[in-house]
Amino acid sequence: MNVPKIGYRVFSANSTAACTELAKKITERLGVELGKSVVYQESNRETRVDVKESVRGQTIFIIQTIPRDVNTAIMELLVMAYALKTSCAKNIIGVIPYFPYSKQCKMRKRGSIVCKLLASMLAKAGLSHIITMDLHQKEIQGFFSFPVDNLRASPFLLQYIQEEIPDYRNAIIVAKSPAAAKRAQSYAERLRLGLAVIHGEAQCAESDMADGRHSPPCVRNTSGHPGLELPLMMAKEKPPITVVGDVGGRIAIIVDDIIDDVEDYVAAADILKERGAYKIYIMATHGLLSADAPRLIEESAIDEVVVTNTVPHEVQKLQCPKIKTVDVSMILAEAIRRIHNGESMAYLFRNITVDD
Repeated sequence: MNVPKIGYRVFSANSTAACTELAKKITERLGVELGKSVVYQESNRETRVDVKESVRGQTIFIIQTIPRDVNTAIMELLVMAYALKTSCAKNIIGVIPYFPYSKQCKMRKRGSIVCKLLASMLAKAGLSHIITMDLHQKEIQGFFSFPVDNLRASPFLLQYIQEEIPDYRNAIIVAKSPAAAKRAQSYAERLRLGLAVIHGEAQCAESDMADGRHSPPCVRNTSGHPGLELPLMMAKEKPPITVVGDVGGRIAIIVDDIIDDVEDYVAAADILKERGAYKIYIMATHGLLSADAPRLIEESAIDEVVVTNTVPHEVQKLQCPKIKTVDVSMILAEAIRRIHNGESMAYLFRNITVDD
């Protein structure tokens, strides 16, 4: 890429090899060197950042991938952003491919919207712009007081399906739950494939108790208002697990944005096998793959799990050869180049609709 090498710098907010891998790929594509900095933990677990070069008057891009220790990664990003701010950097732009706490974007009982809190903390630390990928809910962009570019990984995953899955024309796109049907429909329409939906899966759906309206006790209480009789909401009852759509003799491709605990995916793979699917793939943008996920995947009916490198997962790949990685550094590097040069970002959102 023809990128000027002055006026901006790219830093990694984590010094570990696993977390700097994506940052190195991005800087190689940009033709620049990774900024010199050291990020480490004191003996009392406090985060310390030392920036080893002048950033005065420059636009700074901080790349932060989120490893298993999410809270430490957040503190690294905040401390580095504030260090650059107090070092007179002109603009500080966060490149956070997987945005942490994105599932906590709705009120649950007497909880809190942690994603909104994190957005406020990043702004206070000095960030003026964020580049991220496949937010769990697109409405999260409204939590920020500055621009957010929510890139999409679907073009890379669609390319993988077309190039790496033999006989993909005999595949069917599967939504793991009705809530994931829009994403699955987008894939199905672009690949000109059929669509199936798994219904009745036992899960903690985000729509359940997500807005705080179940906070009061579910007891009819007319104390002080003897004439007030409010109707009670009927309790939900999950139907037996079933598949809406014909998967017999097909390759089943389950698509999602985040794959973390895999019990639901293993159960979905079992029911798809029972219904006649002969191969099962899972495609997701962010492969968190926590706890025993690699072992469960290896022992399951799942043939392959394909995720991008927004989150480090090299250890999980060593534990489970079924896990494959798609590199998305190209689009992140292009976003950085366009923002620095003041070019339109519209090219990166070609054919992207509201539902994608």
